[in-house]
Amino acid sequence: MKKDYYEILGVPRDASPEEIKRAYRRIAFKYHPDRNPGDKEAEEKFKEAAEAYEVLRDPQKRAIYDAYGHEGLSSQGFTGFTGFDDIFSTFSDIFDEFFGFRTRRGREVPQSGADLRYDLTISFEEAAFGTQREIKIRRAEVCDFCRGSGLEPGYQPEACPTCGGRGQVYQTHGFFRIGTTCPHCQGRGVIITHPCPECGGSGRRRVEKGIKIRVPAGVDTGTRLRIQGEGEAGLHGGPPGDLYIVIHVKPHSFFTRKGDNIICEVPISFVQAALGDTIDVPTLKGVEKLKIPPGTQSGKTFRLQGKGIPRIGGYGRGDQIVRIIVNTPTNLTKRQEELLREFAKIEEEKKVSPYSRFWERVKEYFRQI
Repeated sequence: MKKDYYEILGVPRDASPEEIKRAYRRIAFKYHPDRNPGDKEAEEKFKEAAEAYEVLRDPQKRAIYDAYGHEGLSSQGFTGFTGFDDIFSTFSDIFDEFFGFRTRRGREVPQSGADLRYDLTISFEEAAFGTQREIKIRRAEVCDFCRGSGLEPGYQPEACPTCGGRGQVYQTHGFFRIGTTCPHCQGRGVIITHPCPECGGSGRRRVEKGIKIRVPAGVDTGTRLRIQGEGEAGLHGGPPGDLYIVIHVKPHSFFTRKGDNIICEVPISFVQAALGDTIDVPTLKGVEKLKIPPGTQSGKTFRLQGKGIPRIGGYGRGDQIVRIIVNTPTNLTKRQEELLREFAKIEEEKKVSPYSRFWERVKEYFRQI
């Protein structure tokens, strides 16, 4: 006489499906033959638990059993398990779910679309002030003929003949039965026998699309702009990917950038450096006046506040750094040479020339070593 299925699993008759599942999982792992080699009692309990779970997990079989017992199930053609293939078919379901291997059989799993990258080259001024561009990209979009199903209209997918629609194929290793993704249907459980003539059954088509983008002020080479949802279409109802715009800024003829500041080198004459002057300085927004004090040396820097690059995502702007470059005069006239020699003679008499001061420091250094 067969034992009561509820008694085998140790659950009350009103146990929920989750309680029945937990009870079976606990018993199946405890009495699994691989954990109890040669133990006939453990093997028998393992078989009993698998048979009890096979009945109680199925609402229709459970209802027949609750009403008519084992005889009711026999009248419906269920005579229990006859071999380990039946047992491990039930156990593998629990094993897959317990270890996270369960797949969605017979259904397409939604997959997100791939992200796309577009490299955009802009001018220095466009990076500083921002711009708008229209770009064209090629991407996969949902096929409008089959609406992404991959099927020729009027046809339905068929159950995979390799896995019988389960999405998995099983291999038995000793007492273990391991399920792997079906290589024929790739785990979908179904195959397409009449693919869409427009997309070849993929459910997507490659198209060229124009997209308007706004480049904010303050971007620099390497800045990435994300445009959500403008990547490739997802599969089986999955969300589309994103489009990433990678910025490349062309070099400027006389501006260079360092962070939010810009640097500009402005040449002046020897006379302007010595006597001082007010010079014109180019900026991103026009020409500014800059006062150069007397005695300005080559390499001296001046700061024009707020004349740099806008701070992206923030407030205010950087500064413009003006670096003075003193030009050494060339192609002197005879009169200019005379004046410079006279100037050098006066400097020598004053003993304050840069040359003499430098060699005084050199002599002091050698006296110390």
